[in-house]
Amino acid sequence: MPAPARSRRRERPATGARPAARAVWTALGVLVIAVWIFPVYWMATTAFKSTPAMEADPPQLWPHTPSLIHFRKVVDDPLFWDAVRNSALVTGITVPVAVLVAFASALAIARFRFRGRGTYLAAVMLVQMVPHVALVVPIFLTLSDVGLSDSVPGLVVTYLAFILPFAVWTLRGFVASVPKDLEEAAMTDGCTRMGAFRRIILPLTLPGLIATSVYAMILAWNEYLFAYFILASPDKYTVPLWLTHFVTSEGTDYGALMAGSVIVSTPVVIFFMIVQRHLAAGLTAGAVKG
Repeated sequence: MPAPARSRRRERPATGARPAARAVWTALGVLVIAVWIFPVYWMATTAFKSTPAMEADPPQLWPHTPSLIHFRKVVDDPLFWDAVRNSALVTGITVPVAVLVAFASALAIARFRFRGRGTYLAAVMLVQMVPHVALVVPIFLTLSDVGLSDSVPGLVVTYLAFILPFAVWTLRGFVASVPKDLEEAAMTDGCTRMGAFRRIILPLTLPGLIATSVYAMILAWNEYLFAYFILASPDKYTVPLWLTHFVTSEGTDYGALMAGSVIVSTPVVIFFMIVQRHLAAGLTAGAVKG
């Protein structure tokens, strides 16, 4: 009997150390979050500062007299609305097309066995491993040969080429995580294959579709490298490319640049807030089975 008592006494310091370890990890997490959030906070507050406030020494952590002068400069720029229209068009076409094509491919890979399936999966992974900067020149030359350089359709085709491999690989995991028994049971009860797809596979993979859509939207809305090399006409710029015209040889208009960045980031933030609950469920569900 004394032995268990001694073992319990030995365990008490360990249990007492858990709150301290938890506090350390919590503090570390708060520090990491602060480091990530501070640039966004500084961007947002700078957008509301007047020019003298931005140049104040020491810097103002919060604008004492918020100003909308930089936002007016952004909104009054006619090229801004052209850029918003172009980005909305590119995103509105790229996201649904990429998700639909990737979902169909994921269904074929996860549910059917066919010759070349392993090679196809290897090719999907290989495309994701190639650095984007290494493909800029080949893509530009290819688009020039077919007459799609300096055009919004050429940018859409380029984005689809890079979003699809990731989307196919991700959605394959979601489809594979749905047991075949559920689909077969639905068909046994009288559902057709399409009916089983609508009632079983589609609802269970909806979080994965939303998670993939978020990734596709962020990439299509914020992408800069390919837009920089493919688009040459200012009236065809997307919003990330449009922001660069505040950086000139005479200097950088930081107020307008920060205000434009806040406006450009707002649609993605709103979309993420709307779907974040489904996104969290999708990220955990997709890891069940690969």
